[in-house]
Amino acid sequence: MKVPSTQAQNNFGKYLKYVEAGEEIIVTRKGKDIAKISPCDGAEAGRVMEGLAEYKTSGARVTYEEYVELVEHSEQRFELIDGVVYNLASPSYKHQMAVHELHGAFYNWFKGTSCTPLTSPFDITFDKDPNNICVVQPDIIVICDKDNRDDKDRYKGVPKLVVEVLSPSSRSKDAVTKLNLYKRCGVKEYWVVDPINEQIIVYQLEEDDIVNYIAYLKSANQDVRSFCFDGLSLPLREIFS
Repeated sequence: MKVPSTQAQNNFGKYLKYVEAGEEIIVTRKGKDIAKISPCDGAEAGRVMEGLAEYKTSGARVTYEEYVELVEHSEQRFELIDGVVYNLASPSYKHQMAVHELHGAFYNWFKGTSCTPLTSPFDITFDKDPNNICVVQPDIIVICDKDNRDDKDRYKGVPKLVVEVLSPSSRSKDAVTKLNLYKRCGVKEYWVVDPINEQIIVYQLEEDDIVNYIAYLKSANQDVRSFCFDGLSLPLREIFS
């Protein structure tokens, strides 16, 4: 991200948040690059990335407006949850194969219905609280209100079903932080897919609560089943082939 020197001076604390999230800041004066603000050696241990512990930048929350500025000027992918910025690392082969198999099955099952499955990158914005806007990019979503879009063609609704495929570095965020976010914000069903242990946990969510959940295992030769969509059933041996 490039910023004028006066802007960098007046908003230094804000740009430090961006650096801590993994964004390099180039300071300019009269159109020329004059300085660079980047993480110190070893600072990656503090970055909020897929696979690292949660880290709050400088003890301060990142606002939604600051997050929008960051993503508009960066080529990296980020999420914002409870004022914390997460830098999304590249997924593994097993991760992407699970996404590929699930989305293909979803595409065929939902074809011709009022619901549509979509894959990341695709921003979902949740108003968790009046002063806590969160933005995430789930691996797969199923939306049944696809006409709920703004004048810039951005989706503004709440997915009925969300799928997150775990990475070694994102297990806590996906299994805990995002589960709390989704149940709070009206998602009806949440699938947590573990390609390492070859299992899927399906949560049924309602009124900010977990009303039911089932764990399905490939080793038990099971088919994962949806709570919300009657008849949606997929063999784990195909998902984790």
